[in-house]
Amino acid sequence: MHYLLIYEAVEDYITKRDKFREEHLKLAAKAQERGEIILAGALGTQGSAFLFLTEDSTLIEEFVKNDPYFKEGLIRSYKILPWITVIGKDAQNPTIKV
Repeated sequence: MHYLLIYEAVEDYITKRDKFREEHLKLAAKAQERGEIILAGALGTQGSAFLFLTEDSTLIEEFVKNDPYFKEGLIRSYKILPWITVIGKDAQNPTIKV
């Protein structure tokens, strides 16, 4: 199942993240290598969004708990939302055959 992880960042997030960025990117890259993260990126200066593919959202909770951005207080809040994908070649519940 697809899930979206949405981070809402604190003010001045961009300037505060520098010393934690390499560790954050390594964590995300490892999750991507395992096939858990499909896409990830910044939402301007507001935060980040991640597209996960997993059967269990607890994996995403673990990702958040281990993320230096979250551990160091750069993330004000986060949401994990199930995303029932229906359109596109990678849709989990396709309504249109591609």
